[in-house]
Amino acid sequence: MTEIVELDSFDRRLIDEVRLDNLQPARELAAKVGLSESAVLRRLRRLRAEKVIVADIAVVDPRRLAPAITIHVLVEFERHNLKAEQAFAEKLSRHREVVGAWNVTGRTDFLVTCSVPSLVAFQQFADAVLAADENIRSFETLVSLREIVRFDPMRGGEAV
Repeated sequence: MTEIVELDSFDRRLIDEVRLDNLQPARELAAKVGLSESAVLRRLRRLRAEKVIVADIAVVDPRRLAPAITIHVLVEFERHNLKAEQAFAEKLSRHREVVGAWNVTGRTDFLVTCSVPSLVAFQQFADAVLAADENIRSFETLVSLREIVRFDPMRGGEAV
């Protein structure tokens, strides 16, 4: 089980700021949260070491890249056990088509979101990864027709 890390109000404000823009210079962060630059750098190192901040990533606008189709896949397992779920999660993490995956409650066991250049590319992924998995009882695909809301770290959810 993941250990809860004690955070004070400075840590929480610092996390809020780097969630919005993790490229802000330490001096700007210091001014925004009310600490010295060295204290901000120390806290950021600690938050990363304690795995509170687990990655510094870029949120990429897929519309600026090659055209892509977003497909959501509802996956139902044949057998339920932690080892099978971990193996499936590991397998998904090795495929660039997978842009998100969640272990969920309800009729299905996983929700997987894929971004592919074509339906042919998705079919190849589905055949190689989903249909070939003996522990998958069934999977249902939902092709996105249009994006309604997109997360923008600078503004939160934004209607498209």
